[in-house]
Amino acid sequence: MKAKPRSLLGIEPLDSRQILEILSLAKRMNPARPRTTLRGRRIALLFYENSTRTRTSFEIAAKSLGASTVVIHATTASIEKGESLKDTGKTLQSIVDAIVMRHPSSGAPVLLSKLIDIPIINAGDGMHAHPSQALLDAFTILNHKKNLKGLKIVTIGDIFHSRVARSDAHLFSKLGARVVFCGPDVLLPEVARELAPGVEIVREMDEAIRGADVVMMLRVQQERLSGMQINVDEYIRRYQLTPAKLKLAKRDAIVMHPGPMIRGMEMTDEVADCEQSVVLEQVLNGVKVRMAILATVLGGKR
Repeated sequence: MKAKPRSLLGIEPLDSRQILEILSLAKRMNPARPRTTLRGRRIALLFYENSTRTRTSFEIAAKSLGASTVVIHATTASIEKGESLKDTGKTLQSIVDAIVMRHPSSGAPVLLSKLIDIPIINAGDGMHAHPSQALLDAFTILNHKKNLKGLKIVTIGDIFHSRVARSDAHLFSKLGARVVFCGPDVLLPEVARELAPGVEIVREMDEAIRGADVVMMLRVQQERLSGMQINVDEYIRRYQLTPAKLKLAKRDAIVMHPGPMIRGMEMTDEVADCEQSVVLEQVLNGVKVRMAILATVLGGKR
């Protein structure tokens, strides 16, 4: 049996039991009723990329557990002057108890975890991983479904550039779901098959979404499509989620999006605001799940 994780760098090191323990703990978390679990602890939010949702969510989560936080952006003077990631980590290690980190380079949190001796929580690194988003996605699904085993979860959009898709695939597969990726060829590389056991690739949206229990839409940047010589109008025609396409999924299917969502691109307003959409619920669940993550990594005696 694996030990409780000291850091949260990705989904891969976790087994199903550890995942379910974090999700179970999240059910007992309520940011409106603060706890003292982490009273006296100090958490650094080290963000080399902008992120309103994730950073704010972690900050509220930490304070709801009684911890104090310090936010460090990439524009901070020492970083602008060229201070290395190692030196920044060593400095923070002497004054905080844990680091929540977002970085544009894949593997940066893993590297830092080998250089310093305090827990690191990966808040997104390059195109590699976003474990806290995967956990809150699973938490949201379990608010509507009994469990993930046997569910057909379809993710549509820019799979290639999505760290969320990668982490989701690992987590959903570990809990027994059927994971399907859908999108244009250039956004659906063959390496996607290696992301997690049993991941399926379906290029036609109608085929992918038919009988789905969960439809996860990913952000698609128009400038990225143009750079890959993908016609935006053609992409919208083939891969935008509309009410008609949603009817191909199961009647009780839920619609998700990790954000930020571009209305009129990934989905229509009608779908974004329909009763099956749980996009806003995902945001609200982010604080609960991140409270559970912080409590799991830092809970107990020092």
